[in-house]
Amino acid sequence: MTQTLDRHSGCSPSIDAGTYTVGPLQSGPPCCVPEPLIRVTNLSVSYGNHPALKDVTLDIYKGCITALIGPSGCGKTSFLSALNRLTDMIPGCRVEGGIRIGGQDILAPRLDVSALRREVGMIFQKPNPFPLSIRRNIEMPLREHGMKKRADLDETLERVLTDVGLWAEVKDRLDKPALTLSGGQQQRLCIARALALAPSVLLMDEPCSALDPIASGIVEDMIAQLRGRYTVVIVTHNLAQAKRIANYAAFFWLRERGGTLVEFGQCRQIFEAPAHDLTAAYVSGMRG
Repeated sequence: MTQTLDRHSGCSPSIDAGTYTVGPLQSGPPCCVPEPLIRVTNLSVSYGNHPALKDVTLDIYKGCITALIGPSGCGKTSFLSALNRLTDMIPGCRVEGGIRIGGQDILAPRLDVSALRREVGMIFQKPNPFPLSIRRNIEMPLREHGMKKRADLDETLERVLTDVGLWAEVKDRLDKPALTLSGGQQQRLCIARALALAPSVLLMDEPCSALDPIASGIVEDMIAQLRGRYTVVIVTHNLAQAKRIANYAAFFWLRERGGTLVEFGQCRQIFEAPAHDLTAAYVSGMRG
């Protein structure tokens, strides 16, 4: 692979002829450790004869928030789905290349996919709480993974609801149906449910797109507070949101052979001094 230098900063990694490789690391915010946790190499995803993603190579850094940006249809969600093998559930989907999380090959045929999905949680666009009580939404996955003691269940319930800023709002109605919560509260409950299993990675596919601006702001603030404790990869079409909460950004674009990675770098560099004209056009609103 060819490593090129950012013409603006002189040190950020960029792309030559559609290829990306990690160059000298820059420091993110103090809580962000520029240490690769997820290493993706030449990843391609296709559905039948339709290529969705082609030859993407990218490192995701431990404890950081990485935003995937780009127009619809350029493979961002396919990239996200491959990271916890949700692609296995789609008939005709083919995944090629390499993905390692914490050094483990997650595409290995004998991998325990259930254990992977516990380690790599997924939050979807539309909140999807179980049609159960608020309490049981958190307790059900915990019980399925072996937690039985009431004291442990109660401690985890309070901790994860506190983490997402929901405990004070629901502590007096934990046995009420989760579907009676507002949309923003339901999304925070889904995030709490994922956190209950103690993942190291959280994947988020446009988690605020179905929410009103106030609820979206609350969820966005909560996501920002996860930085440093979890590795977060978020797909968003809200460029201002990406700039506010992410340490790093990866810009995808659709070409004839499928979605490709155009540029990766610190958010500030991507938005204020992009190395590629296409990135500059997209973040300024001229393209996409």
